[in-house]
Amino acid sequence: MRRTLLAVACLLTFSAAAQAQTLRIALREDLDVLDPTLARSYVGRIVFAGLCDKLFDLNEKLEIVPQLATSYEWTDPTTLVLHLRQGVTFHNGETFDAEAVKFTLERHLTMQGSFRRSEISSIDHVDVVDPATVRIVLKSPSSPFLAQLTDRAGIILPPKATAAAGKDFTQHPVCSGPFQFGERVAQDRIVLDKFPGYWDAKNIHFDKVVYRPMPDSAVLTANLLAGSIDLAERVLPTDVAAVKANAKLRIVTSPALGYQGITFNIANGERSKAPIDQSPLLRQAFEAAIDRQALVDVVYAGMYQPNAQAVSPASPYYMADIPTGPRDLAKARALIKQSGVPTPITVTMNVPNTAGPAQEAEVIQAMVREAGFDLKINLIEFASSLSAATQGNFETYLIGWSGRADPDGNLYAFMRSNVGQNDAHYSNAVVDDMLDKARGVSDVATRRGFYAKMWQQERADMPLLYLYTPVNIVGISAKLTGFRPVPDGMIRLQGLEMGK
Repeated sequence: MRRTLLAVACLLTFSAAAQAQTLRIALREDLDVLDPTLARSYVGRIVFAGLCDKLFDLNEKLEIVPQLATSYEWTDPTTLVLHLRQGVTFHNGETFDAEAVKFTLERHLTMQGSFRRSEISSIDHVDVVDPATVRIVLKSPSSPFLAQLTDRAGIILPPKATAAAGKDFTQHPVCSGPFQFGERVAQDRIVLDKFPGYWDAKNIHFDKVVYRPMPDSAVLTANLLAGSIDLAERVLPTDVAAVKANAKLRIVTSPALGYQGITFNIANGERSKAPIDQSPLLRQAFEAAIDRQALVDVVYAGMYQPNAQAVSPASPYYMADIPTGPRDLAKARALIKQSGVPTPITVTMNVPNTAGPAQEAEVIQAMVREAGFDLKINLIEFASSLSAATQGNFETYLIGWSGRADPDGNLYAFMRSNVGQNDAHYSNAVVDDMLDKARGVSDVATRRGFYAKMWQQERADMPLLYLYTPVNIVGISAKLTGFRPVPDGMIRLQGLEMGK
């Protein structure tokens, strides 16, 4: 009997120790694909932060800092030379070098379905100078180019393993990050195991990371309060008080770079023939019927900031003269009358089936009804909603973007003609020209001038209706140390450690 009790005690001790070496992270939804060339979800970027290193990263001040590239120099306005970290290996044992960088950037540019193509489309060619040096030659100067390499466009893949896997790469992705792929069970978990050959292993303090999608905010908060998860990458403002009241938890907030908005299907297939997609007047009426401040007050306890553009108010590229309200029902009704479309006007909206967006849609539904719109809400699983958007299977789509440090990252891929994430298939020569010109200069005042002209045209056409700028609200165990709140919202595992 004594031996049995001792064995049980040892087992419990071992289990507790093993548990302490596993970091459990809750995600707001399940991600799409684990291929950095093809991926487009925010939570996917969080998993990539543990799985894959990038050429560069961002710090808390949004400064570009080294990761796989240790330094760089522009030898002329279109030639960027990268000096690469040596002694880095991929999870499969391949060596990270200049050939891997060339291979990956060319994959981003040429692979069918790539969402990175538009981000680095300014590349003309990539040269291998030597194993530790890469020369990237651009077609024309590009002010946001380096910033693009701090995200998925800068993730470098092992050539042999990637080529061998082909379209099945996402089933067992291989990178050079601190953790390697273990398993994925859709809608349930993604498991990463510590990579013993990681170049910065001294800053990795967990043996395993388990990411669990929890789209129901009540379930997420309950798991956080119960200690079943150690970190929730998104806590709704309405749940903050409950988390703060628990002495075993803490809330960490930081400014966010992204936006929440409504994408209208301007020309992407048969669904684009809905009246609201064909009429700028109706889209403007839809906006006039929405009270942004009331929306964030009701759904997000007033913690988010009403915004009518893709750029955060904290950015030097924010345009203060773009109005965010107030709501104007008389204007909405007048615009509808001017359009000649009889009311009620039926509008169907695809909405990810997570707590925040679902409630937002209900509030918007009530608001626009008073103007003459009959809004139908189509709740859809998040990854499926992304696929539907790509295929044009939507009339309107309530969708956000996590944001980038450079404003180009919030604009170009969504409004430039014929680029990867332009789900609306919006095309306007003025917008294209201004976005292209803004990419080609680095002076803030000059770029602001180009963006101002772009916004004037966008406001007239309104392919996207922007609603607010969110705040990053992370709930974490009080024992967890080393968390760095970077405005891009990524969960960086380097330095994270569980205390006693």
